[in-house]
Amino acid sequence: MRIGILSFAHLHAEGYVQNLRRISGVEVIGFSDTDPERGRRFSQAYGLRWFWTHEDLLAEHPDAVIVTSENARHRELVELAVRSGAHVLCEKPIATRTEDALAMKAAVEAAGVTFMTAFPMRFSPAVQAARAMVGEGALGRILAVVGVNHSENPKRHRAWFAEKALAGGGATIDHTVHLADLYRWIFGVEVAEVVAEVSNPFDPEVDVDTAGLLLLKLENGVPASIDASWSRPASYPRWGHLKMEIVGEKGTVVLDAFAGHLHVWRRGQERAYEWLGYHPDPNQGMLEAFVSSVRNGTRPPVTWRDGYEALRVVLAAYRSAERHAPVAPADL
Repeated sequence: MRIGILSFAHLHAEGYVQNLRRISGVEVIGFSDTDPERGRRFSQAYGLRWFWTHEDLLAEHPDAVIVTSENARHRELVELAVRSGAHVLCEKPIATRTEDALAMKAAVEAAGVTFMTAFPMRFSPAVQAARAMVGEGALGRILAVVGVNHSENPKRHRAWFAEKALAGGGATIDHTVHLADLYRWIFGVEVAEVVAEVSNPFDPEVDVDTAGLLLLKLENGVPASIDASWSRPASYPRWGHLKMEIVGEKGTVVLDAFAGHLHVWRRGQERAYEWLGYHPDPNQGMLEAFVSSVRNGTRPPVTWRDGYEALRVVLAAYRSAERHAPVAPADL
């Protein structure tokens, strides 16, 4: 199976190359990027063929592609890819506007190809165990859910993350989608209402939010929250984390998806002290699931709709912060 990567703009593209190379029978044919600096740098770093244009890569007729461009450019690359007949794994958030997400859906359906949204946390063993406990009723009636997703400011590695026109926003759009998707997946319901505060307490040099606090009401009446931020300093020993606390009548589950780590000190490194994770890589599970779906012609475990519903939660958060009022994602 031949896979290409459309754009190395997103940080995750680097890890995906390594993940794909671990899957038997997968050939990474290269990547396309219109930024010369990125093209030269990552071609040398990973020994990949660099295509100057996305059309040049698609002319090689890959079986599938991974779209890891700036958020606002997902629609353009997805439409290009599906017209060529390629199956698509699209980085999250699926888009920055509902109009673009809907246009992507129409293009995918017209082409008859597989489309999967990149939500790797569904493939975390810790998350899967928590979901199983909820599904089996081990916690009884769920009373509340608290979620946290923090990281460094990614502008240090890719400046476009702090450019609203390309990213669609800041930490809120970057991190909320993961937890919004997990709430839908674990509890099997949509988010009915969002109340949010969005601000920039951590980096006055950017014009996007670096923190968002969301209070959600799920369709089943369960209250939930999402704390999303780029609050971790460059010296923090790991990139970030995803945590969740599920409170039920019979018990409480506290989840830290990246808790397993070793303490590592290095001389002469930018990050001299680091937590080296030994937990399973959820990106590996996600990419293996995508490859399996394409090979077998089966429905992917994460769909277009999953990406779309998570996006609507994010957009409801931004609108709520502007209006200082609750907003229903279903209205967007």
